[in-house]
Amino acid sequence: MAAGKVLRDNVPRAAHGDWSHDTNRDPMEILQNCNRGRLQELVPIRYGRMLQNPFTFLRGSPALMAHDLATTPVTRIQVQACGDCHLLNFGLFATPERNLIFDLNDFDETLPAPWEWDLKRLTTSFVTASRLNGISDRRAHDIVVACGRSYRKHMHDFSEMSPLEIWYYQISINDLIRVAPDAKSRNRLEKIAEKAESRVGENLFPKITEEQAGQHRFIEDPPVMTRVTDERAIEVVRKGIEDYRNSLPDERRVLFDRYRLEDFALRVVGIGSVATRCFVGLFFCDDKTPLLLQVKEARQSVLEPHAGKSLFDNHGKRVVVGQRLVQAASDIFLGWLRSDSGRDFYVRQLRDMKFSMPVDDFTAGEMEQYAEVCGWTLARAHATSGDPALISGYLGTSDKCELAMTDFAFAYADQIEQDHAALVAASRSGRIEAIVE
Repeated sequence: MAAGKVLRDNVPRAAHGDWSHDTNRDPMEILQNCNRGRLQELVPIRYGRMLQNPFTFLRGSPALMAHDLATTPVTRIQVQACGDCHLLNFGLFATPERNLIFDLNDFDETLPAPWEWDLKRLTTSFVTASRLNGISDRRAHDIVVACGRSYRKHMHDFSEMSPLEIWYYQISINDLIRVAPDAKSRNRLEKIAEKAESRVGENLFPKITEEQAGQHRFIEDPPVMTRVTDERAIEVVRKGIEDYRNSLPDERRVLFDRYRLEDFALRVVGIGSVATRCFVGLFFCDDKTPLLLQVKEARQSVLEPHAGKSLFDNHGKRVVVGQRLVQAASDIFLGWLRSDSGRDFYVRQLRDMKFSMPVDDFTAGEMEQYAEVCGWTLARAHATSGDPALISGYLGTSDKCELAMTDFAFAYADQIEQDHAALVAASRSGRIEAIVE
């Protein structure tokens, strides 16, 4: 903690409030560079989803923010960063023991990087989402400060725990209900938990498949869902599944071997991931119980040009190792593979009680409570891979750092609105093609 305090001499906590962009910076050029290697026919859908509002723009442009964060002051305290740390990349999901916990749940961009990059992106997302919800900037200020304060205070708590205690630490749905400020919030969380527990593959399966000649097939809905029917492609898929199997621990292979592949489809998901190769596989065991696996392309992290090259030559493995390191519990089917074309993928279950909070209708009070929980969760995630005492020593016991982060969040939220306007202008001028669904 003393060493962390010394770091303030080089990077004062107030410095984290600074933001000024390079006047020669072209946001559209950075976004277009991200399209290299994507499925070009789907890129207009990605732009269309980003066009909706500044918050969807933020979700679809982690590379742009990573570029900008690299120009800001950094403490050089490294953690396993999420890399795309916004408020919708937190949520509920099931542990292997079938308990419902709250944690980070997106790791496509994970890489060792400065802890403050994650916190700056998270706090900025709260400003942008609050504005979209019609919450005043005055209340949004309280919300963002609450997020930073929660991060600081919980990081101090983690600095007093052993590494093993932090590793075992989980934030359950019951913890969220316990800290809810009133009966209405507790009741809402209980209903959210019920919804999450119903979001499993067995319930999704009948909605996205149909029976044809005794076989179950995905229901096509181009371009959102397109079945893979080419025989050569299917053979490549089968080889990829075998490579994935080899990435699993031995005991999980025994479990996976109980299932066989029945169908495979290309599926468009999210915003930032649109136009990357994302598939869903339908598997059955002998008693016809379905298993849905998502096979998602893993590309170079947006942090890599600024934080350094990954230790892993397979980006699927980078995602999986980062996820296992940061999450309190991870999917039992988490694994990776490399295709014949040299593309990397990671694999996980589709819908294993995974549920994002309905923030689009949150009140200011609910948003503030959610901000506190996200700050708490991010502190735990960083404490598993970084040095919580070093970070806590730097943060100290005053509100200087969260106030600075709040200044940055508002300044950068303004930047996002300008960049979103640039995307709108590029669409109108024909510089880019966008399909609004």
